[in-house]
Amino acid sequence: MPSLPPMVAAFRQEYRAQHIGAHYSGVLHFTFTTVGSLAVITLAIAQVHAPTLPQLITIPATFLFANLVEYLGHKGPMHRRRRALAILFERHTQQHHRYYTHEAMSYEGTRDFKMVLFPPVMLLFFLGAVAAPVGALLFLLASRNVAFFYVATAMGYFLTYEWLHFCHHLPPDGPLGRLPFLRRLRANHQAHHHPARMNACNFNITFPICDRLFGTFSRE
Repeated sequence: MPSLPPMVAAFRQEYRAQHIGAHYSGVLHFTFTTVGSLAVITLAIAQVHAPTLPQLITIPATFLFANLVEYLGHKGPMHRRRRALAILFERHTQQHHRYYTHEAMSYEGTRDFKMVLFPPVMLLFFLGAVAAPVGALLFLLASRNVAFFYVATAMGYFLTYEWLHFCHHLPPDGPLGRLPFLRRLRANHQAHHHPARMNACNFNITFPICDRLFGTFSRE
């Protein structure tokens, strides 16, 4: 691995010492996020019976809605301090973007996963505060299938976000880093990690649908 810029190396060393406990396991963190999300998705899909075509439209509709939420959340409170959501700005702009810059995108060890993945509690928050309440509302207003399609797709998008963001910070010369599809998405995210451009472009971590729609997509 090429040597890190001195400011990045210093920040990583300080952050690890102050914020990553001795018992933290990046592997367990990644496993919890993956297994927990897949379990919810599997349980939700198991509740679907004889879906109709209109009900199946819930899947792409939820996907596109999640892409918009990802875009607005990233462009908004994650990069612009909001009093009630200051913790998002702190963790993302002031920590994640200093831990990983366009010149130092890759992690150095599994302990660095903490600065890539959402905290484990976010899985429970996303399920309990986003997926489940909206799913319950759709159950009442639409149908059982629509509700569980929504939950499965929302959790699937959450997991896709985590997996792709994780891939963006893998070593670029590894087996996944060399895949053309992932290499293109990583380049998009690397452009966003340039300190001078992080407030201007490439706010979709996953697929740059809203970036293209709203004119904030850049390959530079």
